[in-house]
Amino acid sequence: MGTYVGLDLGTSGVRAVAIDDMGKVCAKAARPLPPSRRCGSRVAQRPADWWEGVVGVLEVLLEQITPGEVRSIAVDGTSGTLLLTDADGRPLTEALMYDDARADAQLRRIKRVAPARSAAAGGGSALARMLHLQSECPAARHALHQADWIAGCLMQRFGISDENNALKLGYDPVSRGWPQWISLLDVPERLLPAVVPPGEAIGHVASGLARDLGLAPDARVIAGTTDSVAAFLGTGAGQAGDAVTSLGSTLVVKMLCERPVFAPEFSVYSHRLGDVWLVGGASNTGGAALLEFFDVETLRRLSNRLDPGRTTGLDYYPLVGVGERFPINDPTMRSRTSPRPADDTVFLQGLLEGIARIEASAYRLLESLGAPSPKLVRTVGGGADNEAWTQIRTRFLGVPAASSEGAGAAYGAALLARRGVLNG
Repeated sequence: MGTYVGLDLGTSGVRAVAIDDMGKVCAKAARPLPPSRRCGSRVAQRPADWWEGVVGVLEVLLEQITPGEVRSIAVDGTSGTLLLTDADGRPLTEALMYDDARADAQLRRIKRVAPARSAAAGGGSALARMLHLQSECPAARHALHQADWIAGCLMQRFGISDENNALKLGYDPVSRGWPQWISLLDVPERLLPAVVPPGEAIGHVASGLARDLGLAPDARVIAGTTDSVAAFLGTGAGQAGDAVTSLGSTLVVKMLCERPVFAPEFSVYSHRLGDVWLVGGASNTGGAALLEFFDVETLRRLSNRLDPGRTTGLDYYPLVGVGERFPINDPTMRSRTSPRPADDTVFLQGLLEGIARIEASAYRLLESLGAPSPKLVRTVGGGADNEAWTQIRTRFLGVPAASSEGAGAAYGAALLARRGVLNG
């Protein structure tokens, strides 16, 4: 019997889950991260904060199990978040987050040479962020996503990514390689990581770190994925038409399809998962927009007073900052949260209805682009536990919305960690 660890790096915290050979959860741990630093369109975090959070959460997790029985670790991270490092993985830049929008000029360059279906030409382009950082740090050796860098820190070996994280950097999941058009942007080949499928073994935990944590010397590191793909995997969804909404800091919708769908004008892209495709997009609405007005305890208290059977009539579109990417692609769009009623309960319900309306529009857009229509929407993330919100969402979606008990991105990453050992 072995134990397999999944690490999930979100916007606001690090979570870890350990599972056994049967997929049963053995232990959980979590640790908050400092908030992103925001200045207009600029949104960044310190990679050192990620690593401190990972080490701290692993120490707590490993106190609950036998560390020497851990056979593998896999990491997921926020999609499109990127930094540049030297050859030894030391950060040379801050990490530009998935919703950082400072690289408009670089994105325009990409759109002139990239095919329309490339996710690198969309609003969440990691390639645009890389070009921006490259102009400030021309001697960099590696361009790494959040999950790439943490996996590299675990191994003390850098320059490897997975097919899901590399998508917005320009990687072509259909041909499974870096396309020729990237060379037209004068991108140094050294910056582009080697890319492997999620769930493939890529190395071992570095000996010094393994010793410090009490891990076996042969504990493996497995290629991970993005946070939203990991959350999808964690629900157990596996059939074409299966749909999952992640209600975390942002709203992410995904559906499993038999063929890929690419529509970068709506920031819609497809992740490869073996021989099937995970189609979806991410909005800038979500839980972080609610926290602009209410703290967590107030949200819980007011949620118990909601009346999901009636509609407030408030036409809200809650956003964090400026700009939206899906199901509307408008970098100038501003949050719409007025007029505000005097009753905070009504105001909160109006915000939740606004997010539910955005979710329903997202699935309709995917269907218009060729995806199947959902029959059931599984739900993960912090908002999945809000029963009143679930009823509101069911009304707007027109199909049942159900919480996926015990699921989550860290659990999905743990499943990848197990797959990398059992299939290896």
